[in-house]
Amino acid sequence: MAARVVTISAAFGAGGAAIGSAVAERLGLPFVDRAIPAAVAAEIGCSLEEALAHDGRAERGLARILAGAARLPGVSLGGMDVHLPDRGVIPDEEFVARTEEAIRRIARGRGGVVLGRAGALVLAEEPHALHVRLDGARARRLARARAELRAGTRRAGEGAGEGAGEDAGRSAATAPSDRDVERILEGTDRARAAYVKHFYGADPADPRHYHLVIDSTRIPEPTVVGLVATAALAL
Repeated sequence: MAARVVTISAAFGAGGAAIGSAVAERLGLPFVDRAIPAAVAAEIGCSLEEALAHDGRAERGLARILAGAARLPGVSLGGMDVHLPDRGVIPDEEFVARTEEAIRRIARGRGGVVLGRAGALVLAEEPHALHVRLDGARARRLARARAELRAGTRRAGEGAGEGAGEDAGRSAATAPSDRDVERILEGTDRARAAYVKHFYGADPADPRHYHLVIDSTRIPEPTVVGLVATAALAL
């Protein structure tokens, strides 16, 4: 029987979002990424911004969890600082429990490709789930992350409409430096590992949690997508 759920754990710069989305399209399944925090937010009555602040992929959000707080005075979403009013304390354990339940509902229902949030550990006993880890050498992950971040900066400039040439030039000038990208990679990897260790007592890079561990910085992306999709159909 084909897997109804594919969980993907990805190191920063390993292409988790792009590969996860492509696998979902190949298998005809929903790609579940930011949808989980939104669903959790709807259930516990907090804002999307609050839920994203708990997201284990953000270093700032993780520091907040580990500090035992329930909110920050402001978070950055899409480059815009957002003030979060005092809405009361949301226990970390409740947030994680609701996130886990959202993942389990996906497994019980139509299924999907779930990126991050310790999905392989949450669904460790689910017989129809394929668990995948994407990783690669730090230097190659840095190169991919640098290219993606700078491409995103260029697209932001090109989308400015009239006078886009000038805006693109300004965007290029503010593109992240090599050191900026290194800091993002180091912080994000540290945050993801600490999130999984704190709540599950596990190392997200431990291959024992996965059916497939793939160096997605060396194997071409279409091949990675094909490997994951084939494994999911064969499970």
